[in-house]
Amino acid sequence: MFRLRGVSLLSWRAFPFRPFSCESLIVQMQNCADEEQVFDLIERNKATLSEQQVGCAFNVLWQFQKQKTILEKNVERVRNHPQFLSLCSVTTDHIPAMSDVTLVDVLYSIKQFAVESHHPLIEALVTEGWRRLERFDINVLSIFSTCLADQHLYFSPLMGKIADIVNRKLEAIQDLRALSVLMVSISSLISPCFQERLLTRAELLFDTVDSSKVNIARRILLFLRNVKHSHYPLLERCNQVFIRNVSHLDLESISRILSLYQSLQFHSFEFIEVARGRLAELSLPSDHPESFVRLFAALGPVARPEIRKQLKSTILLLSEELSSQQALTVLGAMEDMESRDSHLIKKIVSVLYRHLDNCKSVELLKIIQALTFLHFQSKELFMKLREVLLSRLEASVTPSEVSVLVSALSMLPYPHLNETALSRTETVLPQCDFRELSDLVVCLMRWIQNDHLCSASTAGKQLDLLQKLDHWGHRRLQQSTSLDLLWEELKSVKGEWLHESLVEESITALQRFMDEIDHSNVAKIASFLSKTNYLSTPLLDRIASVVVEQIKKIHPFSVLAIILPFSILNYDPPQKDEFFGACVQCCNSYLGTLDPGTLVFLGFSMATLEYFPEDLLKKMFNIEFLARLDSQLEILPSSLSARIQFRLMELNRAVCLECPELQVPWFHDRFCQRQFNKDTGVMNGAQQQIYKMLAEVLGGHRYVKPSTLSPYYHTVDFECILDKRKKPLPYESHSVTPGKSPGVHGDSNTSRAEPRLPPEAERIAIEFLDVRAFCSNILHLKGKSAMKKRHLEILGYRVIQVPYFEWNSMAMSTKDTRMDYLREQIFGAGRS
Repeated sequence: MFRLRGVSLLSWRAFPFRPFSCESLIVQMQNCADEEQVFDLIERNKATLSEQQVGCAFNVLWQFQKQKTILEKNVERVRNHPQFLSLCSVTTDHIPAMSDVTLVDVLYSIKQFAVESHHPLIEALVTEGWRRLERFDINVLSIFSTCLADQHLYFSPLMGKIADIVNRKLEAIQDLRALSVLMVSISSLISPCFQERLLTRAELLFDTVDSSKVNIARRILLFLRNVKHSHYPLLERCNQVFIRNVSHLDLESISRILSLYQSLQFHSFEFIEVARGRLAELSLPSDHPESFVRLFAALGPVARPEIRKQLKSTILLLSEELSSQQALTVLGAMEDMESRDSHLIKKIVSVLYRHLDNCKSVELLKIIQALTFLHFQSKELFMKLREVLLSRLEASVTPSEVSVLVSALSMLPYPHLNETALSRTETVLPQCDFRELSDLVVCLMRWIQNDHLCSASTAGKQLDLLQKLDHWGHRRLQQSTSLDLLWEELKSVKGEWLHESLVEESITALQRFMDEIDHSNVAKIASFLSKTNYLSTPLLDRIASVVVEQIKKIHPFSVLAIILPFSILNYDPPQKDEFFGACVQCCNSYLGTLDPGTLVFLGFSMATLEYFPEDLLKKMFNIEFLARLDSQLEILPSSLSARIQFRLMELNRAVCLECPELQVPWFHDRFCQRQFNKDTGVMNGAQQQIYKMLAEVLGGHRYVKPSTLSPYYHTVDFECILDKRKKPLPYESHSVTPGKSPGVHGDSNTSRAEPRLPPEAERIAIEFLDVRAFCSNILHLKGKSAMKKRHLEILGYRVIQVPYFEWNSMAMSTKDTRMDYLREQIFGAGRS
């Protein structure tokens, strides 16, 4: 008998007619080697299948799919198999007898095979789940919520009921896996208060989770993206989970994480470094376009030059096989890489051109944005895009769609907007949110500036539409009833519209809700103020007060945003020492965690305000930090990389001049020489006037030096030298050598000496200050201009600043009054 049983187990595929009574059907299903064996069992036993057996069958079928690679998966073939359809039919009769776990597991497994939501079995399972909802334990409830989310039932009454259950039972939930699933599922329905409670609970449970649980961390990121909230404590913890487990992350996981970070505007140089290494280790799936495109998009923007070259060569070979979605992904990655490979761009564009009619409007906008950035020109393509966009705009009725289409049209090389499009835009204005209004203003301003061929009537309609946009913008600001609602509006305002039309209304609205500023929103409000160029002392004082009182609740990642408006607008709050002390103390324990670029901006912002935290500066000015910074600069966009390098130079200069006791060397000579060799030093109209008048006042052009550089490479509009009798000295014998200044700590390797001035002579720097040097609402000098004056005085200059509002005033409307003004500033007793 035992021999016969052994033969049966080994050869049942060869003799399928043998009965399976020797062991239970569930065990046999679990021992199957592939789907066909499971289907054979179902065919033989479908008349007697129990609820446990159908549950096991679905589970085993799904496990087979999970074990396969993307290329091996055969979901569609399994879903359409006759025995799968039979299994679905049989299962319906067993639903009432199923346990809660089996019911939800069957629903989950069926959804993984992409069975339509209106299938009778799915409808029956969801209905039964709704009846049992209150008795589900938290794990079963989380899986059930995922099934509803897969059916896009985010706003359904059923999902609302699940949110209510989570709200009532939140304090009793101990499983972060289940909680993270539920957080993602109900994220569209929660209030701000409920959101904070969920985040607090997730933080509390995070330390109880195995550090290898990458999926939990990824779901928390997904929740934060859904609610549009960069909660730094959780982001940081999730980031550490990814870093520790990077060797186990596959291409898809890394791509998703990078995409979520981008959505949350969270920058982790440490993760990008390890992810770059991991992606380089993965074999390039060049035989599978979908996988390779994902690799190209994830690795390309952060790869080293030799890897980028390999990626571009392979994607070029695959270009003819790409779908429109894949081609769009490649084009977006090339934009991120700043790759202007014309041959590859043409190949990708040829793929996209064939599918323009089927692209979504937002995809057309992305195509135009990328091609504009990459400086690609194709009259045929742009005419086709214009045709498609205009036809859609004439039929569109939703504000979001109109906003996208108008944005795309305004970026084309042929910016003319016909009257039908103008009329369509005007029609949707009352329904537009602030982001859409802001986008429309940007587009309209672009048209007005670039469309020189439009008729007078069209130009008049454009200006009329701009006034209506202003009206609706002001109206939305006035209708805000809380700081949270106001912020949702203000965060979308950008460009000239903010500075020219809405800044005063925005500041007034913020002051109205000033008491609502706290640790949770202080960084956002400060960040907005940084963009306004508007000095509101009540708001800045409130920000400083909140920081001093609630610093323990503020994450170090927020400190730069908080300090920035004080630095830009050159404002010291009444609690200056307590405010900056709290900010520095908050960051000290995170100096090793904050990425190098952020530290550079933070150090410069504090230096602008004459604040030089020693721990921060020691952390930055060492070989290890500068090496990490160089590595980060390799993967950043060129514009951001250039900004960071320039800010580091300015910080290095500030420390050398204002804190010589720290003995930080000046190491930016070569950088400055390269930087300022590019600068042609073209003077504007006011500077040309001043130059001519200075030459007359001083006795000739050889007594004034325009567009010169200080020893530490400050650009100085005009320079002159007076001897002890206040007589101008000619410049042939008194030139300045940039790079070193007597008496100021500098690079010991600098060997060039500069001639000294005659005894008691003085060097004068004359600076014309245009409107950008001052706050927009009051004549208050901004931070960088104040710092420059401070530095030039340390270097021995007497600094004369000529503000635009004095130079252009009625009192100085004639040449003689301006000459007298310059003469008084240079030779008079009163000195600035």
